[in-house]
Amino acid sequence: MHSWKNALLYIFGIGVSNLGNWIYLVAINLLVLHMTGSPAAVAGLFIIRPLATLFTNSWAGSIIDRANKRRLMITTDVIRGALIALIPFMSSVWGIYCIMFLINVAGAFFGPTSMTYITKLIPAEERKRFNAWSSFTTSGAVLLGPAISGLLIAYTDIRISIFINAVSFFICALVIYFLPDVDGKESAGNGRDAITMKTLLQDWAAVIDFGKAAKYFMLVYSLFQSAMLLGFALDSQEATFIKQVLLLGDEDYGLLVSVAGAGYLAGSAAASLTVKWLSLRMFIGAGVLLSSAGYMIFYAASGLLTAVIGFIAFGFFSSYANAGYTTFFQNQVPIDLMGRFTSVTRLLEGMLQILLTLLLGFAADAWPLQAVCLIGAGAAVLISVILLVVIYAPSKVRHYESGSAAAVNNT
Repeated sequence: MHSWKNALLYIFGIGVSNLGNWIYLVAINLLVLHMTGSPAAVAGLFIIRPLATLFTNSWAGSIIDRANKRRLMITTDVIRGALIALIPFMSSVWGIYCIMFLINVAGAFFGPTSMTYITKLIPAEERKRFNAWSSFTTSGAVLLGPAISGLLIAYTDIRISIFINAVSFFICALVIYFLPDVDGKESAGNGRDAITMKTLLQDWAAVIDFGKAAKYFMLVYSLFQSAMLLGFALDSQEATFIKQVLLLGDEDYGLLVSVAGAGYLAGSAAASLTVKWLSLRMFIGAGVLLSSAGYMIFYAASGLLTAVIGFIAFGFFSSYANAGYTTFFQNQVPIDLMGRFTSVTRLLEGMLQILLTLLLGFAADAWPLQAVCLIGAGAAVLISVILLVVIYAPSKVRHYESGSAAAVNNT
């Protein structure tokens, strides 16, 4: 009961922060567009996060694993809140870019740190249920945030939405302050150690050594991320496909995005309610396969109805896949290596995502868009089938039992 009190407190704090993020996302795009009148300037906002990831993730994990997780999360939230509060006072778009770069650098610390903190805070047998409820909160923010931002922009000022996001980070930091310190004194000495190039190389070597030892985990990780990254690459062609192939308008595009969000919210709620009856293998294997099938249905569509069905399927089942994979990850990666592993792999994932997105974009220019997207979606479905077979191998069932983490030989 006590662990769930802390879990709900954490979900509340992160939920407020996520809601603020989605309110802010709409506002910052409009603010830059109003300042410059340039769609290219708005597009520049979406380049900043990958750049911050490339700059930060090669060394952030070394700090995360040695620092006090609770203090680091509070610090990064306060920094992000303070930086966001400066944006409305910026008169130059380059000033906004610089601030957003720093915000995303801080964010690169928060994600892996929170993953490690939650793994320590939540008992292994409760992680699947926690991740399902956390996913539900996130999807709710996706739906409510843009709607609230739209109302605020319509009746107040764009800058109000940005200030609200700053406040949301301060609230999240305050909530985390009331959560327990899961590290205690164990990170007190490590946090003061200097991070040198030798330390970074040793940390990368530790991640590589873990990858070599945990062969089965790395196989599941590689297949899961390959399917997900193909989906992210396909997302880059989503608007073009809706406008140029389906010949739908802006209102229909908005409807489809809302439908996907509603599907994710419904899937998260269903995952939360069925967590006791469906296995972790079912969450991951069926979730990835059916969400990939949703992409296939969408890009095979010739009209709005089929596209809606595809978006609902993708949104609904991806919530299962994400909750299941997060639980599997928490159970398999050693806690003392989790920050470094997450930072390094997110760096590599970011580079691969950029490559796949560019490749798909060039292919779509050279060949019919629908055919290219169907090939990409088909590849994701094929990878998902392979993942399902790997997950349901009878000899690997022990990897999906609660608390199977580092105690189990991952071969």
